[in-house]
Amino acid sequence: MALLDLWHNTPDQLKDKQVHQLIAFAGSGKLLDDSDCSIEFRTFLASVPSENLKVFADQYLNFSFTDSGLALQDVVNEIGARIGAEVSPGRYRGTSKQVGFDGLWKFPNGQAIVVEVKTTDTYRIDLNTIADYRKALIESKDISKTESSMLLVVGRQDTGDLEAQIRGSRYAWDIRIISVDALLRLMSTKEEVEDPQIIQRIHSILVPREFTRLDEIADILFSAAEDIKQETVTPDEEKIVGKKSKEPKFTPVAFHDACIARIQSVLKETLIKRSRSLYSSPDKSVVVNCAVSKEHDPDMNPNYWFAFHPHQKEALQNTSKSYVAFGCGTSRRLLLIPFSDFESWLDGTWITQKDDRFYWHVSIYRKDDKYTLHRKKGEKNIDLTSYLLRKDS
Repeated sequence: MALLDLWHNTPDQLKDKQVHQLIAFAGSGKLLDDSDCSIEFRTFLASVPSENLKVFADQYLNFSFTDSGLALQDVVNEIGARIGAEVSPGRYRGTSKQVGFDGLWKFPNGQAIVVEVKTTDTYRIDLNTIADYRKALIESKDISKTESSMLLVVGRQDTGDLEAQIRGSRYAWDIRIISVDALLRLMSTKEEVEDPQIIQRIHSILVPREFTRLDEIADILFSAAEDIKQETVTPDEEKIVGKKSKEPKFTPVAFHDACIARIQSVLKETLIKRSRSLYSSPDKSVVVNCAVSKEHDPDMNPNYWFAFHPHQKEALQNTSKSYVAFGCGTSRRLLLIPFSDFESWLDGTWITQKDDRFYWHVSIYRKDDKYTLHRKKGEKNIDLTSYLLRKDS
């Protein structure tokens, strides 16, 4: 695939290219249904960081070019995949024999959403056409009537006329609208949290519901903020080490991207951010859970504290090629451990069990260039030094 090869081998060559120029590198250079160009372009989108998707979306909306609406359709579908949906791309151009929806998103909770992408709401949209797409998918048993809905993704935030059109239609309880910008913000929020319940709430926002009471939206905002905060707290550290820490309980650290850049080089895989700590290859055949910690007691006894959660364990168990990575104070001190090795050590680590959550403590100590996983009394500590990435990687 020429476009993807360029991205992997000479990314600087594509750095300043506009979207229509990128498409020109893919296949025949023209987006057509079932074409090599379409396949290459979608594969490329699945391999780029989320920041690139934001740039591409902005280009579509501010610099119109031939087939810009079709390209936006592909980007919106990739955003849906980053939010957590299993995405079936629709057709660019409908035919009498095939359902012409723009995208079909299926979420882990069983909810399915038929997506229609519009660059503008200047013209009235035939809601019956979109409803017919959904009806056809229900009749073909691809989705169910009770667990499906429709979503209009529009390029602009000024959607007053379109909202009024939907409210006055018979589809008021089956269809919702969201701007591309708001969808991008949902994606960014999802990538910064870890709790599966919060991610499920993010998915639920896209489903039609009555929002006279705003508790659910407020809960998402509050829960997301709390989840982000928990990642940088050293849970129950004083109890474990038997002394009080003089450090503040909330000290943000964030060098995941630098760690992942090194891991990509070692594994020779592109890794896409799925949540705050979880990354995977575009096809999800390789999964890495990357956690980072500040360095505690750097002068006397350097050590690092991480929390490892059951949902992270489940994500790694479902893939044969999976790893845990621990950034110890800096991306230059990075441990990359096959999950099959790490899983066998968990039973001997400290745990925290609370009403709302359970997690294992990963406590790593450093002495010069030697790294050790400390475990509960009576359990053997584990020498991790062999898992340290070389400085030139």
